[in-house]
Amino acid sequence: MASENDKINLIKDFTPRLRKLIEVELVLDHLDFIGKEQKDLIRTKAKTQSNLKAVDLLIETIIYRQHPDGWFREFVDALSAGGCKHAAIYVDCPPSPSVEAENDYCVRLIELLSPSLLRMKTTEVCHACFAEEILSREDLEIVLAECQNKGNISGARELLKRIVRFPPGWFSTFLNVLKKTEHLDLFKELTGDTFYTSVVIRHFHKPEACEVIGSTSQLHFCFPNHAEYQFWLLDCTVVQSSFSYSGVIFSPLQYFTDCTTVAEGPEKDDIVLRDYQMAVAKPALEGKNIIICLPTGSGKTRVAVYITKEHLDNRRREGRQGKVVILVNKVPLVEQHYSTEFWKFLKHKYKVERVSGDSQLKISFTEIVQKNDIIICTAQILENYLERAHSGDDDGIKLSDLSLIVIDECHHTQKGGVYNNIMIRYLKQKHKNVKLKKDQKETVAIPQILGLTASPGVGGAKKMEKAEEHILRICANLDAYKIMTGDLGENKKEPHKNIATAEARKEDPFGDVIKGIMNAIHTHAELNPTCDVGTQNYEQWVVQKEQNAAKEENQKVRVCAEHLRQYNEALYQNNTIRMCDAFSFLEKYFDEELKKKVAPEGEETIIKTDTEKFLFTLFKGNNKVKLQELAKNPQYENNSLFKLRTKILQEFTSREKARGIIFTKTRRSAIALAQWVQENPKFQEVGVKACHVIGGGDQSVVKPMTAAEQRDVLNKFRIAEVNLLIATTVAEEGLDIAECNFVIRYCLVTNEIAMIQARGRGRAEDSSYTLVAGEGSGVAERESVNEYREKMMSKAIEKVKKLNQEEYENRIKEYQIQAIMEERVRTTKKKQKGLKKESPSKVKFSCRGCNKPVCSGEDIEIIENMHRVNVKPQFREIFIQRENTTLAERLLDYDTNGFIACKDCGQRWGSLMLYRSIECPCLDVKNLLVTYDEKKKNIKKWNELTIQFPAFDYAEYARNMAESSEDEESM
Repeated sequence: MASENDKINLIKDFTPRLRKLIEVELVLDHLDFIGKEQKDLIRTKAKTQSNLKAVDLLIETIIYRQHPDGWFREFVDALSAGGCKHAAIYVDCPPSPSVEAENDYCVRLIELLSPSLLRMKTTEVCHACFAEEILSREDLEIVLAECQNKGNISGARELLKRIVRFPPGWFSTFLNVLKKTEHLDLFKELTGDTFYTSVVIRHFHKPEACEVIGSTSQLHFCFPNHAEYQFWLLDCTVVQSSFSYSGVIFSPLQYFTDCTTVAEGPEKDDIVLRDYQMAVAKPALEGKNIIICLPTGSGKTRVAVYITKEHLDNRRREGRQGKVVILVNKVPLVEQHYSTEFWKFLKHKYKVERVSGDSQLKISFTEIVQKNDIIICTAQILENYLERAHSGDDDGIKLSDLSLIVIDECHHTQKGGVYNNIMIRYLKQKHKNVKLKKDQKETVAIPQILGLTASPGVGGAKKMEKAEEHILRICANLDAYKIMTGDLGENKKEPHKNIATAEARKEDPFGDVIKGIMNAIHTHAELNPTCDVGTQNYEQWVVQKEQNAAKEENQKVRVCAEHLRQYNEALYQNNTIRMCDAFSFLEKYFDEELKKKVAPEGEETIIKTDTEKFLFTLFKGNNKVKLQELAKNPQYENNSLFKLRTKILQEFTSREKARGIIFTKTRRSAIALAQWVQENPKFQEVGVKACHVIGGGDQSVVKPMTAAEQRDVLNKFRIAEVNLLIATTVAEEGLDIAECNFVIRYCLVTNEIAMIQARGRGRAEDSSYTLVAGEGSGVAERESVNEYREKMMSKAIEKVKKLNQEEYENRIKEYQIQAIMEERVRTTKKKQKGLKKESPSKVKFSCRGCNKPVCSGEDIEIIENMHRVNVKPQFREIFIQRENTTLAERLLDYDTNGFIACKDCGQRWGSLMLYRSIECPCLDVKNLLVTYDEKKKNIKKWNELTIQFPAFDYAEYARNMAESSEDEESM
C-alpha cells in the first residue's frame, strides 16, 4: 500500500500533466478535505488569473498542507466526478509510456488542425460528444453557453479544449462523432486518408544543399532530434506513416513540434454536378448573367459554388484578380452558406470569409473584401459600403472591386428591396458604360451577376400577360441574359399532396363568451363593426378605429379598440390552438395592463378612467371564471387541432423514421403547438420529439429567437434529437433544414412562392405535403389559387425562355430604363424631403394614453443617428421607470434598462437606455401622439418625420452633469 509520501511524490511527478488536465471549478465542488476559505482563494485565482494558476494553487495546497485520512481517494474521486477522468488516471494508476505517447500525438494533432476543426457545427458535435461520453454534463452546458454567448468558433475552441482532457480512447470516439454528424471533410483531415507523396529536405547550415521531390508544400515540420534539417511534407492531409531519408526512419507524428502553413494545398472535395445542374450553369460559365430557377433541395447553391470556383480559376489563369460576393437576405444564411458549401469546397484553394449584422467583422468590411477571394454577407452590409463609396468615403466598396455577385433568393430583387438597390447601382453603371463606349471613353468594370431562386412567383398576377411581365421585370432587375430552369428527371422529388379539412365546431362556448365581451365593448364605445369578429378584416377595422380615436383624443374609443384587438387575437387562437393558450394570452395581457396602473413604490397612484375600470371588470369578473372553466374541457377544442393530431400520429406510426415540419402563422401559435405536442403522452408514445423555431426580429411582442438558438434547434433536428419542427415562415425560405418526409401547413396560406418553398422542404423519398384547413376559413380556396398561380408561373417562365433574344433584350432594357427613372424620382423626392430640415419646434408630442403633453421636438436629441432621446431634467419628472423582464438584447455602446411610462396613465413611452454610463430616456414614436403643423398624426417610425433633430452632445452633457455634482457637494 502506497505511503503518504508516495502519493505526494506521485502528484509532484505528474504536476505538468495535471496542470493541463484539471478544470479547477468542476473539481472543487467535490473536494471536502480543503477548507472553504482556501477553496475561495483557488476559485478567485481561476477567475482573476487563469485555470493553470488555480491548478498550481490547488496542487500546492494538496502537497504542502496536512489533510485527514482518505484525502487521496477523495481527490481521485473528485477528479473523476468533475469530468477530469484522465487526470484521475494519472494520479491513481498512471498509463504506460506508449499509451501516453500515443495520446500526446492525438492531442497535438487536434492542436495542429484546430483552424479547420473550429469550423465544425459545434452544437451538433457537442451533443454527440456528450452522448458518446467524451464530454461531461458540465462540459456540455459550458460549450453550449459559449456558443450562444460568443458564437460557433468560440464554442468549438472550448469543446476541443475539453475533449482532449478525457482518458485515452477519446480520439477514436471523436472521429466517430465527426462521421455521425456528417463532418466528413474534418474526419478525412484527422485520419489522413490522403498521404504525402513527396518531401523537401534542406540543411539548416547549407541552404544551397536542398533536395526537392515535388513542387508545392503544404505543411512544414521541424524535427528536434534531427535539428540540422527542415522537412516539408507535400500534398498531404495528415501524415500517418513514417518515411526514410539517408537511412534514417522518421515518424512525423512522433517528432513534430511546430507547424506553419507555407502555401496552399490541393483541393479536398471535388464538386460534381448532375447533368441538369451543369446544363443550367453553362451560360454563367461563359461569363453571362443568369437566373437559376430550380426547386428547393435540388442543389442551386452547389451550382453557385461550382460557378464561383470556375470563375475564380479562369480569372487566375488570365492573370486577373477575382472577387466574389455572395449575398443573402437572412443572417442565419450567412453561416449556412459559409460552412456547408463555399468554405467546405473552396477553402483549400481560395480565401473564404463571412460577415453579417451579428458579426464584429462588419466594421472592417472593406478590409475583409480586400483580403479574401469569396465573401458571404447580408445584402445590407454591401449596400452600406457601396453607398459609402458613392458618397466619396475611402472606406467604401465599388462595384468595380467585384467580379461576381451571387444573389440568393433573387426573387426579392424588386422595388424597394435592398437587392434592388444594389442592382439599380449596377444598371446605372451599365447604361453609363454604353454612353462611355459611344464616346470612345474608358468604361467602368461591373461584376457578373448570378441569381438563385426556387420560385420567382407571379407578383399577384391574374392574367398570363402580367405573370410574364413579372418574370421579365425580375430578369431586367438582375440584368439576366437568360432565366435557366432544369429538367430534374428522376432527381425530382414531388411530395404527395392532400388537404385535410376540419369541420366547423358544433359548439364553441369559449368563443361565445369572448364574442359576448366584445359586443359589450361595442355597446359601451358606441362602435358598429362592418365585418365579423375573429377575422383579419375585423383586425384591420379595429386598428383604424384606434388610430382615428388617438388623433381625435377620444380615449374611450381608443382604449376599447385596443382591448377589442386583443380579444380578436384570442378568437383566432381559439380557432387554431388550444383554448387554454387563448385564455393564457388574455390573462397575461390583463396582468400586464394592470401592472401599468400600479405606480412604483413612493409614487402617486396611477388613475384608471371609467372606461378602463369597465374593461378590467368585464374580464376579471364572471367572464374570466367561465373562460377558465371552459378551457379545461377538451370536448370544445377546435377540430383543426384534432385534424393536426390525427395527421401527426399517422405520419409517425406509418413511417420507420418520421421527420417533419409544421408551418403556422404566428410565433405564439408555433410556441403553443410545440407545448401541446410535448405535453401530449400519445405523441410521446409514438416517438414525437417536437421543438419550435421562430424568427429573430423583435417586431413582435413574443420574444424572438436568436440566431444561435435557431442553429441549435436546427442542429438537433439534423441529428434527430428533434424530429418535428413547428415553425413560422422563417423556415420556409433558404434555411438549410435536414430532409423531411412530411410537411404540414397548419391553417396557413400566403402566396405561391411560400407554398412552393414550404412544399420543397419535403425532400425525402415518399414525402407528403398536407394543408390542414378549417371549414369556411378560405384557406383551402387560397391554396387552390396558389396552385393555379404556380402553373401560371411555370408557363410564364417558358414563354419568356422562348422569346427570341433580340425581343427579350429590348423588353428588359425598357424595364431597366423605367426602373432607373423611378429610382431617380424617389431619390429626388428623398433629397427634397431632406432639404426641408424642418425645425424641431414645429413638432410636439403627447401621451397616446391620456393626451398629456410629453415634450417638444426641441427637447429631443439623436444618438448614433438612430435613437431619439430626451435628457432634459424636467422630462424626468413626468415619467415612471419600469423593469422590462423580456428584454435580453445587449448592444455595442449602449444598454437598455427597462422602459419609461406615463406617470398619469401608465402608457409606455419608450425605454431607458444606458449610453456610455449615462441614462438616456429613449422615445418610441409609435407610443406617442404627434402634433405636426397643428395636425394630429399617427407616426409608426421616426424617419416618417421630416425633422432634423440635433445630435446628442455627450461631452457637453457629461460636463453639465459633473458641474451639477460639484454644486451639490459645495452646498
